[in-house]
Amino acid sequence: MGQSHRMSMVEAVANVVIGYGIAVATQVVVFPIFGIHITLADDLAIGLVFLLVSLIRSYMLRRVFERLL
Repeated sequence: MGQSHRMSMVEAVANVVIGYGIAVATQVVVFPIFGIHITLADDLAIGLVFLLVSLIRSYMLRRVFERLL
């Protein structure tokens, strides 16, 4: 039995939300090393853009693999 569409979305959301926290924390540490100085609000906004892209990617890949199996 395959994974339902709902569970695919739950998995994708959990994965991406955790990744968002890691990405923002990484930006806060790494950007200044490269001379990039932005506000925390900008870090959060940039992270949000990548969160949305990652969520769509994760969900679509899960559905493709479910269809293949």
